[in-house]
Amino acid sequence: IVLHFPVFDRQVGRLNAGELDLFVGRDFVVTIPNTPLQPVEYLFERCRQKEELRGQLFTRGSGFLLYRIVDDSFDYCFPMLRKIGNKLDAIETDIFEEERSDEVVRDLSRVKQEIINFRKVIRPQRPVLRDLENVKQRFLAPDLDLEIYFDDIVDAHERIWDMLENYKEVVEALEETNESVLNHRVNEILRVLTAISVMVLPLTLIASIWGMNVGVPGEGDEFDFYVVIALMVAILAAMLGYFRRRGWL
Repeated sequence: IVLHFPVFDRQVGRLNAGELDLFVGRDFVVTIPNTPLQPVEYLFERCRQKEELRGQLFTRGSGFLLYRIVDDSFDYCFPMLRKIGNKLDAIETDIFEEERSDEVVRDLSRVKQEIINFRKVIRPQRPVLRDLENVKQRFLAPDLDLEIYFDDIVDAHERIWDMLENYKEVVEALEETNESVLNHRVNEILRVLTAISVMVLPLTLIASIWGMNVGVPGEGDEFDFYVVIALMVAILAAMLGYFRRRGWL
């Protein structure tokens, strides 16, 4: 039997696939992981430390031991899924905090990659578990009814897949929400800048007219200079009040 389980690589900060090869006979189970799998190591470490547990697992046939190894490995996926769910909840809160916009984009990308890698690992296990259901009777002790237990493994796999499907929809919705929030912020900035440009435009026009190198009314008169400045201030105040009343600023 060849099974794959998600393994979090702390060095690179991403989920990878850990392979577990099992050789099963009527009186033996051999496990060969290509990378340390915590649930498998923990199970056998407990067997080494507790004679009672060792007797429970090793005296009920290779089928029962196989069930415990596979069941513990799939159960280990649920804490990893809960961590992904907590990350999504945190991102949902951070989306509306303007100062964390850059971090939100990065966190969304990382969580989405974790979900994709998780799905790549879990999805191919369906046919393997189906085949395991078909051949398990060869390795079950005649006095044990493990049918329901192996069905639980399939149910656990389906629950994991359903959670991944849900997380996939959630992260896609969060991406759309984050994009909408960013667009809204950009639109707000553009609206303010456009309003400022419109307010400055008549002031620039007045300054350009009185700054021409031709004779203009009031040229050389210090009093008229203050009149022009007052007119510009009045126009600016009027436009500012109008824009505020219309909700453009």
